[in-house]
Amino acid sequence: MFFNIKLNNKEAVYIQIYKYIKEVIESGMLAYKSKLPSTREMALLMNVSRNTILKAYELLEDKNLVYTKKGKGTFVSKVKIIEKKEWEINWLDNINDYANQCEKLDIMKHEAVYKKGMISFKSIAPDESLFDVEEFKRAFFNRISIEGEKILNYGYARGYKPLIDILMEYMEGKGVNIRDKSILITNGFTEGFDIVLSSLTKMGDSIICENPTHNTAIKIMKLHNLNIVGVPIDNNGISIKELDNCLKKQSIKLAYIIPSYHNPTGMVMCYEKREEIYNMFKKYNIPIVEDGFNEELQHLGTHIAPIAAISGEENSVIYLGSLSKILFPGIRIGWIFADKSLIELLESVKRSRNIHTSFLDQAVLYQYMKSGSFERYVKKVRNIYREKFEVTKRLAEKYIPNDYILGDGGLYIFIKLKNVNARKLLQRCIKRDVIFTPGDIFYTDKSGIDTIRIGFSRVPLNDIAKGIRIIGEEISSCNNL
Repeated sequence: MFFNIKLNNKEAVYIQIYKYIKEVIESGMLAYKSKLPSTREMALLMNVSRNTILKAYELLEDKNLVYTKKGKGTFVSKVKIIEKKEWEINWLDNINDYANQCEKLDIMKHEAVYKKGMISFKSIAPDESLFDVEEFKRAFFNRISIEGEKILNYGYARGYKPLIDILMEYMEGKGVNIRDKSILITNGFTEGFDIVLSSLTKMGDSIICENPTHNTAIKIMKLHNLNIVGVPIDNNGISIKELDNCLKKQSIKLAYIIPSYHNPTGMVMCYEKREEIYNMFKKYNIPIVEDGFNEELQHLGTHIAPIAAISGEENSVIYLGSLSKILFPGIRIGWIFADKSLIELLESVKRSRNIHTSFLDQAVLYQYMKSGSFERYVKKVRNIYREKFEVTKRLAEKYIPNDYILGDGGLYIFIKLKNVNARKLLQRCIKRDVIFTPGDIFYTDKSGIDTIRIGFSRVPLNDIAKGIRIIGEEISSCNNL
């Protein structure tokens, strides 16, 4: 930087050098405690006499811009940095429609915020106090000692091969036929669904789903400018009659269905209905995107096979898997299970975006699953969440006036209130340090203003009881919310 000064004949050279170094220091280009070149070195750099540099340094020191340590040199003092404000861009005027839409759909910014000390029924994340930290640490150290140099380097867009293999076995264990199928590892459900829609839809295409449905899925569908066709639900999932009516009336590109622990209702669709839905979409030649949300938590009877299992050797189902809601959301591992030829294409889409999902996270998850720790952990948390579900549903039935309560387990229940505006109720409950999720954010048609989702996964049993009673009291204390 000291080569950049241009000296003139109008002012003493040492003054020009002083002003130049002063500007460099005050602009922050030379940080606090930075060492300046010696007077001899600076004289050579600037092609001036050493005496000229001495005078410039003395003036800098007089102005407290530098200080000298005997025998060590001259250093930059701690000074106030002068920020230049001549060029200032108004970034909000430069934001495109996509970013504005993302911000508009960001419920973390626009919904009520949890504050410390509240009883929160808002979250449906797993209870971190149940995390199998010691076993996960053991899996980490074991895997890193075996192939640390490999999993710390670049990986493959498709994913970590041992994890893919174990997930293929995992899918087969669910009753899914894996012949001519493959897996792409993703950063959770969100990336997986986004990749699928980016690859298979275009603006204006129609996608059919349950109404209500997963809010994140609604957001992604809207960001892809899709026409969302929401089909009403009954007490066993999507209404077959309404579904058939919709399919007869309009052209549909894809179907998005959550058969197990449907978000937000918590319902588990029976096998017969899964089969009926599959055959209906088959009749109209509409591929199915199945969200395997929370499937591992099934505790009401035996495991119900996913729709992907019903398809057998057919290739019409794209299964999106994730362990985020029961295992460790922090590692953000999900997968797309689908026809091999489709996975080949989706792999290229994945690679164009972020090269690959963290190989370290994938390798450690593989080790954790391989060791048998995953099965033991799921068995443990399934029992704990089942107890919380039973307590929450029983208390809600007792204290909250409702038209119906939905939920077969998992991490939440869904309540349709009796002529109560859920958002007005929420504002009253917040004043008493209780928060929940108003159900309208899950609807495709702006309805559901009288519904709420109660997430209990992270709430202690005594707080569940206290919070549910408060919600009931606030409903009872106001006849016209």
